[in-house]
Amino acid sequence: MKLPKSLVNSPNVTKKEKWLGYLLGPAGALLLNAVLATYLNVYYTDVLKLTGAFIVVFPMISKVIDAITNVIMGQVIDRTRTKEGKARPWLLLSAFLVPITGILLFTVPESNETVKAIWIMVSYNLFYSFAYTIFNMSHGLMVPLSTRNSTDRGGLSVFNQITTIMMSGILVALIFPMLIMPAIGVDKGKWITLMCIISIVALPLTLLEYFFTKERVTEETTQAGEETKLPFLRQMKILFTDRYMLLMYAYFLLYTVGTTLKNIGLVYYCNYVLGTYNDGITQMLVSVIGGIPMGIGIFAVWPLAKRFGKRNVTMVGFILYAAGSLICWIFRSNLVMVLIGQFIKNIGGLPCAYVFMALFADCLDHVEWKTDVRLDGAAMSIYNIIAVAMVGIMTGVFNWMLSGSGYIAPTEFKMAAPQIVLPSAPDFFSNIGTHIHSWLQPVFDLRAEASAFLSANGLIPQIPVESLQPAKIVTVAMQQSGGVNGMISFAFVGLEVFTGIALVAILLFLNVEKDLPKKQAEIKARHEAKNEPKQEEV
Repeated sequence: MKLPKSLVNSPNVTKKEKWLGYLLGPAGALLLNAVLATYLNVYYTDVLKLTGAFIVVFPMISKVIDAITNVIMGQVIDRTRTKEGKARPWLLLSAFLVPITGILLFTVPESNETVKAIWIMVSYNLFYSFAYTIFNMSHGLMVPLSTRNSTDRGGLSVFNQITTIMMSGILVALIFPMLIMPAIGVDKGKWITLMCIISIVALPLTLLEYFFTKERVTEETTQAGEETKLPFLRQMKILFTDRYMLLMYAYFLLYTVGTTLKNIGLVYYCNYVLGTYNDGITQMLVSVIGGIPMGIGIFAVWPLAKRFGKRNVTMVGFILYAAGSLICWIFRSNLVMVLIGQFIKNIGGLPCAYVFMALFADCLDHVEWKTDVRLDGAAMSIYNIIAVAMVGIMTGVFNWMLSGSGYIAPTEFKMAAPQIVLPSAPDFFSNIGTHIHSWLQPVFDLRAEASAFLSANGLIPQIPVESLQPAKIVTVAMQQSGGVNGMISFAFVGLEVFTGIALVAILLFLNVEKDLPKKQAEIKARHEAKNEPKQEEV
């Protein structure tokens, strides 16, 4: 099948490529993934009311499948040969798969528990182990395969990360808690409508990424007649015996463990430890104050990284990262101190956020220089396994911690349809005004019913039921125990104190940038030598 051609023809990175292919193009799929990272577990625990061993075990089991599909996808990409590259064709396919599977995640049928469990398992794996694996693998390789020019590659990495931060740091962490979550509450129908819209938006934007990207590194190796034909185990041996790749994977693993647990715990932390359930303010403030440095970083990080080195700037950043997390953990219920800590922490996280993929690409160049083999797909498959496996593993860990500490999910009270009882004729005519008013304007006050239910079950509401507004549907959040709040606080701010310190230690040894320009020049010379026509013997 003939693939649509890229709309980028320049041998050098263009402005259109930056803005459309790397900034706007990935926005749809990254928005969907950011929403899922923060709210999918909330949908499972608070809307579908999933509890027990299933919600702890199924994400972990799913990630075993995910790990296998990532390895397979890495091999498939490395063996793909088309005029449009080896990763971009799969980006095109993912444009259609991601929206479909994203919708399936939320359209869980109203049926018995077995049917629900099967649907959740299948839809979860169709999205994470299949559709998003294809997107994430191909999207992740766009920066390393775009160019060997370190400056251009760093710029593309920054543009790519701006999109991630815009989606997770502005829309998901700011707009959602302030406007969307209070509006949809635990109403399943509203959740489905919202997620269908977000999923569908991913389609045209991912197509934009496909048309405005170009694999210059792949073209370079293809022209030299090079192909990756090494057996899988040989590829893994090369990657896992290279010091820099091992350090890079260890660095990414620790960082992902901390950030994943933090992302899952964010909503719970703002709802129970720092504020009140869906108050529309607390999470917005945490996101705005904590996210301000990300906007500053667009202009500051790359100049600093070029002057002092990507590794060095990132290492200093993680010292601030750990310090900010410690402030938040010590003053976990003090909003002002938490906001100060979040601000410091996110300043520290700037270098990692913006230059990670450029540093990863440096490691790939180092491996190619050392072995004369380009292992983009294999290397990215390991990267992806870490990224997606930690989502499942840490979701299971978080849910196990929730269940073990005694978390109580919110309870929803719905108004039954009003029953119209026709009165006797004499009574009707003597009180006609009262009867008509009661039929036309039934009173939707469920507070007495909610109070009776809570009292009967020994539950304490987070805020007095009497202060809730009368409505057809009333959601009552419960007051959590000290153990639950302590666990949530550790997940959101405590763990990253330790991961931040550990990351500084790892980065001390990750000096891959040393002599990198010389290594890249040698690689280029090798390719040029292979492209030169051989002289015929006389």
